[in-house]
Amino acid sequence: MGNASDTSAAFASSIPREYDIFMGSLYSIFCILSVMGNCILLLVAYHKRSTLKPAEFFIINLSISDLGMTLSLFPLAIPSAFLHRWLFGEITCQLYAMCGVLFGLCSLTNLTALSLVCCLKVCFPNHGNRFSSSHARLLVAGVWCYASVFAVGPLAGWGHYSPEPYGTACCIDWHAPNHELSALSYIVCLFVFCYALPCTVIFLSYTFILLTVRGSRQAVQQHVSPQTKTANAHALIVKLSVAVCIGFLGAWTPYAAVAMWAAFGDATQVPPAAFALAAVFAKSSTIYNPIVYLLCKPNFRECLYKDTVTLRERIYRGSLQSNPKEHFGSTSQRNKDMSISTRFSNGQQESYGACLDCADNAALCDGTMPQQTACILTGSSYTEVTVSQLSAKPQDDFL
Repeated sequence: MGNASDTSAAFASSIPREYDIFMGSLYSIFCILSVMGNCILLLVAYHKRSTLKPAEFFIINLSISDLGMTLSLFPLAIPSAFLHRWLFGEITCQLYAMCGVLFGLCSLTNLTALSLVCCLKVCFPNHGNRFSSSHARLLVAGVWCYASVFAVGPLAGWGHYSPEPYGTACCIDWHAPNHELSALSYIVCLFVFCYALPCTVIFLSYTFILLTVRGSRQAVQQHVSPQTKTANAHALIVKLSVAVCIGFLGAWTPYAAVAMWAAFGDATQVPPAAFALAAVFAKSSTIYNPIVYLLCKPNFRECLYKDTVTLRERIYRGSLQSNPKEHFGSTSQRNKDMSISTRFSNGQQESYGACLDCADNAALCDGTMPQQTACILTGSSYTEVTVSQLSAKPQDDFL
């Protein structure tokens, strides 16, 4: 009974109800934006899959990990926040925490790999040009394996998962290092290899890129090479990658700071509201990637526009098929109007074989019918003849 009571107390919210409702509302907004943005980005990437550059595989993988975090965390965190306690039990808490660590570390490791690829292509183009789609796929698989080691560790006894200090979600037990050596080693390795090292690699990679671009800018302006278009594409990917990295690290750094405070300081002095606010920033990281690439990358934006036009055309055709009578009536009327207003090349209006003046005054009609004419193209010039002078064979050279 005592364990059940302790578990129930751990799953009860320790922050005011108003804060939980605010968190639940923000999570709902993040969930909608993330699902829409990442699904659209994946759809666009699928349609342009034959023209994807190797660096864009990491953009797609980042979108997959963001979507995985959204679908595995938000459906559990949102109702728990609104009802002021964790609702789904101990086992689901463990799986929730594992998914959070897996997808979070995958995103950060993916951004690290992307920065290295960009650095290789910009700073060492002789080697970077050899980097192919096959290399990108292998590196993406390595990213998932790297993140999985740290995500599965607590389930195997290296570290622990537990409810968050604010009670309505689950993550790594940041208090365990204060009294357990294995948990301390896990937290140290997690901080070094999954935060400090990736951040250092990202910072150094983009610093080298900046220095290389500055040093070669004048030479590029004076000597336009045939690879200028490709170089511009790589430069754009670099800029967008920097923007995504800044957004991602800005979102996760507050949580990392609070977690290190709890792990290596006095955990009792860390207010639960600090963890709750840091968690909100961390979960907002799922919306940055689609926003940056869909709004700022021209070929993604162009492909999205084409898909939107195609979707609108299909919806229009579907509405026509659902109302065939109305469509037939409007089409018949439109064809009738067009046939009435049709004129031949000699400027006379079509009268279905009848003279219009005969109906009003027979004296005005001398018995001759209006002549229908056609223009026949011969080389670069054409001649005008009456329809009656044409032969019965197909006239392929009508103008």
